[in-house]
Amino acid sequence: MSSAVTAVKYTYPDSRKEPAAPQDFHGVSLPDSYKWLEDPQSDAVKTWVDEQNKITESVLGASKYRETLKKRMTDLYNYPKYSCPYKRGKKYYFYKNNGLQNQSVLYVQDTLESEPRVFMDPNALSTDGTTAIGVSAFSESGNFWAHGLSKKGSDWQTIYVKPTEEGATPLNDQLEWVKFSSIAWTHDDKGFFYARYPTPKQTVDAGTETERNVNHQLYYHVLGTAQSEDKLIFAAPEEPEWMFGVEVSDDGKYLLITVSKDCDPVNRLFLADLTKTDLSKLDGLIPVNKIIDNFEAEYSYLANDGDIFYFKTNLNAPKYKIISIDISKGVESRKEIIPQDEKNVLSFVTPINHDKMLVVYMRDVVDVLQLHELATGKLIKEFALPTLGTINALSGRREHTEFFYQFTSFLHPGTIFRYRFDEDKMVLFRDAEIKDYDSTQFETHQVFYPSKDGTKIPMFIVHKKGLQRNGNNPVMLYGYGGFNIAIQPYFSTFRLPWMQNFNGIFAVANIRGGGEYGEEWHQAGTKGRKQNVFDDFQHAAKYLIDEKYTRPERIAIYGGSNGGLLVAACINQRPDLFGVAVAAVGVLDMLNFHRYTIGHAWTSDYGCADNKEDFEYLFKYSPLHNVGKGVPGAQYPCTMLTTADHDDRVVPLHSYKYIAELQHVMGNHPNQKNPLVIRIETSAGHSAGKPTSKVIEENADVYAFISHCMGLEWN
Repeated sequence: MSSAVTAVKYTYPDSRKEPAAPQDFHGVSLPDSYKWLEDPQSDAVKTWVDEQNKITESVLGASKYRETLKKRMTDLYNYPKYSCPYKRGKKYYFYKNNGLQNQSVLYVQDTLESEPRVFMDPNALSTDGTTAIGVSAFSESGNFWAHGLSKKGSDWQTIYVKPTEEGATPLNDQLEWVKFSSIAWTHDDKGFFYARYPTPKQTVDAGTETERNVNHQLYYHVLGTAQSEDKLIFAAPEEPEWMFGVEVSDDGKYLLITVSKDCDPVNRLFLADLTKTDLSKLDGLIPVNKIIDNFEAEYSYLANDGDIFYFKTNLNAPKYKIISIDISKGVESRKEIIPQDEKNVLSFVTPINHDKMLVVYMRDVVDVLQLHELATGKLIKEFALPTLGTINALSGRREHTEFFYQFTSFLHPGTIFRYRFDEDKMVLFRDAEIKDYDSTQFETHQVFYPSKDGTKIPMFIVHKKGLQRNGNNPVMLYGYGGFNIAIQPYFSTFRLPWMQNFNGIFAVANIRGGGEYGEEWHQAGTKGRKQNVFDDFQHAAKYLIDEKYTRPERIAIYGGSNGGLLVAACINQRPDLFGVAVAAVGVLDMLNFHRYTIGHAWTSDYGCADNKEDFEYLFKYSPLHNVGKGVPGAQYPCTMLTTADHDDRVVPLHSYKYIAELQHVMGNHPNQKNPLVIRIETSAGHSAGKPTSKVIEENADVYAFISHCMGLEWN
């Protein structure tokens, strides 16, 4: 560690331990001494937050390159960013950010050659750029656009409706307390289905509350009416933790309701025949045909030809397959259309050109794009992609005779391609250009390293060409390892100064718990097997050390949300293995996470301490409850937590309590020279909708912290 860091004596705020009624976990009595930190509105917590931010600012302010990083990151991020165009009705829409706009702007074009016009600019909705577009959907005709707006990063959204005719006045419709919802229009343009929760007890400063999100409900909204008149069409009060998804079939005849109980990739599937239901006269819940009435597998609707419905499923197929079901005959009529591939994961499917479908496979964490017949699954062709990377967007609908896709990798910022079926030709549509960036200066390797139990784990390693393996290179090691989410190659300008100016290495370990190799890979990192995730990540660091890329003092580990849990658990278990740790918006109290907002949905990955068997393994790794129990006498790496006051996904009390305990246990330890701090953002949430200005500031601070702690020099 740099002498500039270790020479400082840090005096941390008083995170008092208050006597509290102990929690009983199956005969184990545990005090909740920091329960007072759960109330963000209290003066004591507000003072504590201010004091924590002051000491964090003192550490960040000592960085030689904080302002240099911020300026360089601002310059690099200042390039036009586009989404794939998508056609609705007779018009094309796309999002564009000129470079440094806080939120991307939605544009409309009559044709791809005509001049784009601003359709919706969310930057005009708030002075600080913290109002963002969330869920949205155009009506089938393309004449209306329903869209959710979120404020300050909260998951709560309010839905509004805007006619697409140029110059038309937005409707007065306003639907509140919407969360984890889709929008599904009836094809007559009269209204749409959506999901909401009951109004929470705390309605002031929405997004700061910790109340559990339960009793999700589906409603039908008629355009031009008040939300109070919306019809409740589906609910399950006997199962308050269930969540509902809703969509209307391509032909407009059926309403599909998916029922989930948590984050596992499984769902029930109910159908309602809209041709036999007069929604204006509906009295009570909508009648449904329970096609799938269990949680054995995932069924994701793709398309239908009359009664023949096509689904992507993991039923007896952990790497996924495509099936059809004749709903007039029931689930027994299941027929395989594309069987499971034994090696590659079927990631997503888009019906296109009437009778075809685009199929994206993940092959050793990189994407493959194929075209198949919809009815038979027959492979028509495989499209060549620019290099090893990721299709991060694909735009097209079944009735369209063209599609767009956006390709990215660790070194490619984003290229949009267009394919027209009448020409049978893929053409470059739009390419991102970044000033002072030359991708040929860098290289990406994929390696496979052994974990503790011998399982081979893939890892991407990105760095400047000509890097010397001298055991002294700074490394940022990133991981996630949960919820069936695959961390594929992706581009970020924020890591460029790390590689360009600090000669750093960026590494991504594709650890178990993610979706890189399907549901078996996911399940191998859940519940009582969660230690596999931590072992995988720690062995990634060991591999980088053994292969002479770096040494422990030069390894910074970083992760967010479930990845924040990963980082905190690893520094608890092996504080000697890392030099710096950044845990963003982490789930850190594994005994109580299910008691706050949507935390109950995560029990599918973590288990629940209310169950004795689950408590026994959760207690062994819960970051809050295992501080200082890893390597006796070892100091913790330089550690910075990040959280935000309006994070109603992983509420900030997780980070508050963990940093309080970390400072309490290690702050006065004679061997602890490294700083232990927390960066608490205001008017921001978990991540979605965060304005560009805050994103740049946060990334500059993260890299300033890492480079300062490692004593790196700017080249």
